[in-house]
Amino acid sequence: MAIILGIDPGSRITGYGVIQQKGNKCHYIASGCIRTKGESLAPKLDMIFNGISEIIKQYQPTEFGIEQVFMAKNPDSALKLGQARGAAIVAATQADLYVCEYSARQIKQAVSGTGGASKDQVQLMVMQILGLSGRPQADAADGLAVAICHAHTAQSLVAMSGQVKKTVRGRFR
Repeated sequence: MAIILGIDPGSRITGYGVIQQKGNKCHYIASGCIRTKGESLAPKLDMIFNGISEIIKQYQPTEFGIEQVFMAKNPDSALKLGQARGAAIVAATQADLYVCEYSARQIKQAVSGTGGASKDQVQLMVMQILGLSGRPQADAADGLAVAICHAHTAQSLVAMSGQVKKTVRGRFR
């Protein structure tokens, strides 16, 4: 059983999702957004670091996944995103969590089956996978999608390593 914290970093809004993985099933624990204020980047990074540190204290995740930086049209936005990621990663490493990074394409593929899924499709699939009755806010859904991607990736790695029982003539060995 693993508790996974997924992060969708942003300098204005950082989405997070916390799930519990039991075998091949994922169960919702919490999600939300860290909203930063002001124009200056340094206080925003502090808010992100402190917010994620508090989430880690509250939910005690055993695993941590975060979305990688993608190069947008605006290089300044990509730099700010990278710094927001850095604040989140430092919060995770300060809590002795191993950091796993996933591309936006990997995350979308894991939850929707296609790497080109829209935000709306990701939200709907997160709802379905976790059995949620309501649609999470877009950034929170992205944080949950990162956590689901991590769960699926970890499950696949365990299976590939041979640690999963294999069937032989209909019996487990």
